[in-house]
Amino acid sequence: MSFPLLTVTAAVPAVGAILTAAVPAARRTAAKWLALLVSLATLVLAAVVWAQFEPGGDRYQLTESHSWIKDFGVRYELGVDGIGVALIALTALLIPFIVLAGWHDADPLETSSKRWRPTQGFFALILMVEAMVILSFEATDVFLFYILFEAMLIPMYFLIGGFGDRAHAGSDENAAAQRSYAAVKFLLYNLVGGLIMLAAVIGLYVVAGNFSLTEIAEARANGSLEMATSTERWLFLGFFFAFAVKAPLWPLHTWLPNAMGEATAPVAVLITAVVDKVGTFAMLRFCLGLFPEASKWATPAIVVLALISIVYGALLAVGQRDIKRLVAYASISHFGFIILGIFAMTTQGQSGATLYMVNHGISTAALMLVAGFLISRRGSRLIADYGGVQKVAPVLAGTFLIGGLATLSLPGLAPFVSEFLVLVGTYARYPVAGVIATTGIVLAALYTLVLYQRTMTGPVKEEVRELPDLRVRELAVVVPLIAVLIFLGVFPKPLTDVVNPAVQHTMSDVQQKDPQPEVEAAK
Repeated sequence: MSFPLLTVTAAVPAVGAILTAAVPAARRTAAKWLALLVSLATLVLAAVVWAQFEPGGDRYQLTESHSWIKDFGVRYELGVDGIGVALIALTALLIPFIVLAGWHDADPLETSSKRWRPTQGFFALILMVEAMVILSFEATDVFLFYILFEAMLIPMYFLIGGFGDRAHAGSDENAAAQRSYAAVKFLLYNLVGGLIMLAAVIGLYVVAGNFSLTEIAEARANGSLEMATSTERWLFLGFFFAFAVKAPLWPLHTWLPNAMGEATAPVAVLITAVVDKVGTFAMLRFCLGLFPEASKWATPAIVVLALISIVYGALLAVGQRDIKRLVAYASISHFGFIILGIFAMTTQGQSGATLYMVNHGISTAALMLVAGFLISRRGSRLIADYGGVQKVAPVLAGTFLIGGLATLSLPGLAPFVSEFLVLVGTYARYPVAGVIATTGIVLAALYTLVLYQRTMTGPVKEEVRELPDLRVRELAVVVPLIAVLIFLGVFPKPLTDVVNPAVQHTMSDVQQKDPQPEVEAAK
């Protein structure tokens, strides 16, 4: 039996979570270092997965398959394609920075014994989420994926509801009520989506007789599995609804601003840069892979919803007074771009969408974590409470600006490549949609530059006059993220080489080819 690399990659953070939770209460620092070391070990394993993956090889590689629930045909079945490899790498890369950024977020508050925070539990929950997300990118059994898709809600619920933003530390009761509301809303939205998906999963089993993604695809290819058009469409809608909630896509997005606003900055990054990517990834792997005809049938409606997400999210970001909610609405706009690229049904669009998942994760992490450092110093999330920060903390302001410029997809930074590919791929098949989507770029420039102008420039407000600049630990978080943004902005080839073959397989699933450009014949 070959070495189960995929299982080990997911098992290391899972075991690390258990060990971190078991650290004695008085050894908080030891728990932090253990969580950091485990996350770094997972990053090394993700790098090995990347190195072992052959872009020109089989579609699913490093496969594992074992019987799990034999009576129902459920198997523990793993395998990765280029898209899964890229997202595993993103997850493993971000978690160490999330741990470092949240180093003191779960320390006990000296002002009130009632607000004591179990540090070990905070970092254990982060590692458990990492394990489930990585395994969800590896699962090729639909039922196994569903279990992971739902199970990751539990640690996320406690991270949002139990470890809130310290900007609310002065109003315990109100802050606790807001955190509880955000956590419950997050859980209910995603549980409803998951229950609808469960019905679709059962329906798929009734039709196909198993849960294996590869076996179902082979059966459809050789004609041994026939699915009625109406059945396929209903099953597609069941899966897509759950993924659209997770993504999130308008109008199922309203839980995200609450969750990101009330969570700590590292947990907010975990939500939008890591967990939400499971939704868009699943659209590519399961919606397009299992239901190609239904995917093409639903494409016009989904393109419209994606465009609404792009424009609506950007417009609401422009009007925000809360820094973290601004980033949340900007993320809704960015997820609109990702979904638009997926359902443009072109190689450029889907390659750009996959790159966007990775690049959005890195850029959002950079911006949100720097914003979290700023908020922790001032104790407020309101934009109006800042001004002139660049004069007292120039390094903080500079890194905040780079994170913001990446968010608006400035050329030379990683998100530009992915956004350009999405727009080109969309315009090739849906010119009007491509033109409308470009308004998101203009609005992104507006909300990003206005945010920077109001917080970092102008007269120095008295409340920020003594703000310290970034410390060594904080620089260790931000500088590598900025370096990756610049590297992938000028040289995205290592990522595109891994992603493009998987995109070709997805295009083959839906039997689509890129539109040929219209060229006028010479007279």
